[in-house]
Amino acid sequence: MKKRMISLFCSIAMLLSFSSCNNNTEAAPEATTAVTSIKTETTTTEATTTTAEATTEATTTTAETTTEATTTTAETTTETTTATAETTTETTTATAETTTEATTTTAETTTEAITTTAETTVATTTTETTTEKKQSEKKLSDMSTMEIVHDMGIGINLGNTYESCGDWIKQWGDGTPESYETAWGSPVITEKIIKGYADEGFGVLRVPVAWSNMMSDDYTISERYADAVVEVVDWALKYDLYVIVNLHYDNGWMENFPTDKENCMKKYRRIWEQVSEIFKDYDERLIFESQNEELGWSSVWNPYGGTAGKSDSYALVNEINQEFVDIVRSSGGNNKKRHLLIAGYNTNIDYTSDPLYKMPEDPSGRCALSVHYYNPPTFAILTEDASWGKAKPTWGSTAEKNELINYMDKLKKNFVDKGIPVIIGEYGCPTLNKEPESVRLFISSVCEEAYKRGMCPVLWSVTGEHYDRNSCQIIDRELAEFFRNVVE
Repeated sequence: MKKRMISLFCSIAMLLSFSSCNNNTEAAPEATTAVTSIKTETTTTEATTTTAEATTEATTTTAETTTEATTTTAETTTETTTATAETTTETTTATAETTTEATTTTAETTTEAITTTAETTVATTTTETTTEKKQSEKKLSDMSTMEIVHDMGIGINLGNTYESCGDWIKQWGDGTPESYETAWGSPVITEKIIKGYADEGFGVLRVPVAWSNMMSDDYTISERYADAVVEVVDWALKYDLYVIVNLHYDNGWMENFPTDKENCMKKYRRIWEQVSEIFKDYDERLIFESQNEELGWSSVWNPYGGTAGKSDSYALVNEINQEFVDIVRSSGGNNKKRHLLIAGYNTNIDYTSDPLYKMPEDPSGRCALSVHYYNPPTFAILTEDASWGKAKPTWGSTAEKNELINYMDKLKKNFVDKGIPVIIGEYGCPTLNKEPESVRLFISSVCEEAYKRGMCPVLWSVTGEHYDRNSCQIIDRELAEFFRNVVE
């Protein structure tokens, strides 16, 4: 809108300049104004041209008449010459008066046209402002989940912070939320850190949470721990970021679902009932995510060992995701229309694309899919050799780029094209023992390929990796410039 206003004012200024200097002006960029301006300029130009032609013809005629009269006078008498001179003077005077009147009329026409153009421009601007205001007012309440995902742009994770967990933290910590918050290397999160994410061009902040930290035996979430998460969410919303809050790894208790379903489901329900209550009055910029990567059990189905147990494992994933939607939708407040993020099968693109995986039924129709991208894992995960693979320091071969494109196309075909929005909840790679150019190429390539297919990519970032929580900016400034430009 700012660019449109500048263009409109420039157009008016140039038209006024034309009136005094007889210079041509350029049309304003708005369609309605452009038509008006073009018509006005045409009228002015035609009027001026007609005047010029009339003046030229009158002058030429006068000159010819003068010449003929002078010749005749020379051949006849001096008195005739004098009469002709008087006639010429009168003719010239009359022509000058005619020219002046025509020029005056043209100037008046030009001024009227400029005034009309200015009035039209103001009217058009007012209409556009009103329209945009109405669109802004209905933005959150009327936008579909697909539109919300597009509006997010790109995102980043507040990794290794509120999802930090482990019995040793309880044993050696001081019993405060900060002891968990800082256990895996993060400084205490400040408003400045959150503002930095927005300043670097990110549109969404994903906040992984281990809700079991400081939880009571009856699965009641710690009020102090919840307050720490709420504070971060409030800061993010203050700086116009969308926020995704999830149930993360949480010390791995969901691994017991196949063998202790009743107790696990009870804890799962209790967590989401409480989280829904805490945030029930927050607007649609806050999104709940059902789980992280834990939905899918190798103890039930081994993807590398045939199909035994496969349907059972998928059925349990689908059941938990449906339970999540049902809990949130029945919890009151704004949760009836809150946008929800549904975890894929282990957030693996291939497994989630299997026909056995089902998106939950949602009466509000406001669900998106979450998957992660860490391919190949030898580059995107390993920093040193492991039993299952050799760490790769580089990325960017034709085969690796084609692998990325094929996975992004698979997501688009199986979900986006069918009306199911997709968020790449995590992607990225470590920087340790990696070639900096390959890190930059991998991150920018995944981000761009996802974004241009209508999906929202959310970078996995922990303290000191990609984003510096002390300087509050992206460490690799070339990558920072890419993030700023990719959504433009």
